[in-house]
Amino acid sequence: MALILHATKTNKNAYKTLIAAEYTGVQVELAPNFEMGVSNKTPEFLKMNPIGKVPVLETPHGPVFESNAIARYVARFKGDNILYRSSPIDNARIDQWIDFSSLEIDANLMKLYLPRLGFAPYLPPVEEAANVALKRAFGAVNTHLASNTYLVGHSVTLADIIMTCNLYLGFTQLLVKSFTSEFPHVERYFWTLVNQPNFRKILGQVKQTESVLPIQSAKKPSQPKETKPKAKDEPKKAAKPVTEKPKEEEAEEEAPKPKPKNPLDLLPPSKMILDEWKRLYSNTKTNFREVAIKGFWDMYDPEGYSLWFCDYKYNDENTVSFVTLNKVGGFLQRMDLARKYAFGKMLVIGSGAPFKVKGLWLFRGQEIPQFVIDECYDMELYEWTKVDISDEAQKERVNQMIEDYEPFEGEPLLDAKCFK
Repeated sequence: MALILHATKTNKNAYKTLIAAEYTGVQVELAPNFEMGVSNKTPEFLKMNPIGKVPVLETPHGPVFESNAIARYVARFKGDNILYRSSPIDNARIDQWIDFSSLEIDANLMKLYLPRLGFAPYLPPVEEAANVALKRAFGAVNTHLASNTYLVGHSVTLADIIMTCNLYLGFTQLLVKSFTSEFPHVERYFWTLVNQPNFRKILGQVKQTESVLPIQSAKKPSQPKETKPKAKDEPKKAAKPVTEKPKEEEAEEEAPKPKPKNPLDLLPPSKMILDEWKRLYSNTKTNFREVAIKGFWDMYDPEGYSLWFCDYKYNDENTVSFVTLNKVGGFLQRMDLARKYAFGKMLVIGSGAPFKVKGLWLFRGQEIPQFVIDECYDMELYEWTKVDISDEAQKERVNQMIEDYEPFEGEPLLDAKCFK
């Protein structure tokens, strides 16, 4: 009789049990037509797990919930201990790595993942702390795997299955190559395991993500409308007779009010056409300085536009490369409201931590637009300095930032991003 696993087929916590079943030969089947948010809210499901979490394993002896407990049940189901060892110390170490994987790796990955799905608020201090903890955990695993092929002993155990399933979320959704390459033994371990036949049967072909999932823009909560309390003994006013309005007047009242113009649209016309500059930048593939940079200064209108340098205030916190890149990517995403009025370059600088973040921005008008300052909270994380184009040194710095000149101020570029 097959054991029934209640979960979706893409749930990485269900993968733990399904891979363990491949190794032990235990027959486990996914519940047919399981739909997250529907199936796990039924009275039948809630009898198996009162809080409605998945996965849940239905067995002849009753239900089991919590993914690690389910995987342990399947690993021990036949009693031959193929995924455990014979000695108490080895089994303790298997459980040790299962707990470590869950508490130090999976828990911190979820702190990065849930805000990107919109299931938790994005809090920069929480993300920073999670990344520091994640880097520490990867370092510990990397050190252990420098002299071990597997976590315990010389073959796959349940610890390897659970560790790999937790790493799977990171490698496929959150951890780009620039992060994982710092831990070569973890990389070797992960790719070795996901390509084992029993893993591959469940996971399919695994590919590492090339970019970190963006953080969903948080919307400000709408303010409730104020309602004036009615006086208790206020006499009712006589209803005014309703007079039918002419159709022309009615149509005039129903016409939507025109959207208020952005103050930048009210500025005097500028000789610089921003879209023409953006096209020139995008289309110039060779002789960049002679074509694009020269073209920029030919187009630039110092009366209609202003240039600004920005320097991140907290570079000492930029200890993890992919986190730093994600900060910059999130900033550019939130700047989308200014796309019609701005062009920007953001540089991530350095060959190692801490990384420096510096930028150059072109804004319509003589000041940084107030609506950008009000709406994009990242602005306060940077020091902003207006460029003096009469200073040749500052002008050359502008040139170098536009063309991604390297080394920039004596250091290599980790990445350069353009906002256009």
